[in-house]
Amino acid sequence: MSSQTGTRGPRSDAAKNRAALLDAARTELNQDPDASLEAIAAAAGLTRRSVYGHFPSREALIGELAAIGAARVAAAVDAIHDTDPVLDLALVGRLVWDDVADVRAMTRTVVRGPLHEQVLSSELGPLHARIVADVELAAATGAGRTDLHAETVARLIEGAAFTVLDESLRRPMSRHEGRRLVVLAGLGALGLSWRDANAVLVANADRLTPEDDR
Repeated sequence: MSSQTGTRGPRSDAAKNRAALLDAARTELNQDPDASLEAIAAAAGLTRRSVYGHFPSREALIGELAAIGAARVAAAVDAIHDTDPVLDLALVGRLVWDDVADVRAMTRTVVRGPLHEQVLSSELGPLHARIVADVELAAATGAGRTDLHAETVARLIEGAAFTVLDESLRRPMSRHEGRRLVVLAGLGALGLSWRDANAVLVANADRLTPEDDR
């Protein structure tokens, strides 16, 4: 009787349970950012004890969700580029918002919590570098502000997006309005006037506003 060698993959039920926990956590944390492990486990049809077979803590569970979401955002943004740094920044804002619009509360838990720096420096590190490069090119071509260091302006642009996220949880905000505010706030941080930022939106409606949202 021959024996198998090598590392066996996780059992099918274990993999399904892990996926169920992640799906339940995404849903529960978006409804209640303070949702407990018990609530998440119950929503997944599991016990709290079973959670620890996959994640050592609630923070570890949220950390994996954040990593998965950040990787998805990075891939979506990486698929679209434009040589115009102003339009490229607007596209980044639009794509990021479209990805997080349905999980705003959970996203806010990550970007305003202890996992913030971990996510920004790892999974979203390349995205931050792209924003810095766009800011530098915009300054060099006269399209963006030159009074601040590019790294500072990039942080201001990211901060503007986080502020829109906060605002979207204070009052009802459609996907269309959120996307528009993210683009306008980001371009404002870049140094454009509100009129010029709005002109970018209007001139590039085909790329910044999907047809089904117009």
